This record gives sequence, C-alpha cells and structure tokens, in this order.
Amino acid sequence: MNTERIRQKLTQGFRPFAIETSGGKRYPIPHPEFIMVGKGVVAVLGKDDSVTTIDALHIVALEDLPGPRSPKKP
Repeated sequence: MNTERIRQKLTQGFRPFAIETSGGKRYPIPHPEFIMVGKGVVAVLGKDDSVTTIDALHIVALEDLPGPRSPKKP
C-alpha cells in the first residue's frame, strides 16, 4: 500500500477508518492522533495504549468507519 493514500485520509477531511492487513487483522483509526505514517511503515496506537508497527507492504485495504454519533435530542 502506498502510504500517501493514508496521509491523504488524515489530511483531507479526516473520517474514522480501519487498516486491514494481509494477515486479516484490522486496526481502527478513530482520530488522526492514533496513527503515525513513515515512508514504509505505519504505527497504530491501540485503545490500551499499545503500539503496533505495520509494514506498509502488508496493508491491503483501508475501510471507512462510521463517525461518532451525535447525541439524540429529547
């Protein structure tokens, strides 16, 4: 995967998305602060503050996720 596509998702009107790897794992990116993008590597911050490093060659898809729900009015 070209890391430029990920950078575009982060800078052109961010919407939550998930990264899917060749091993079938999915990593949700709810906010731009949960990801760092290098030339050939991506680091993702998990809910438990763990950091997962992914080689860009193993990223097979980017999937849009639903955005945060707005509170319902009574």
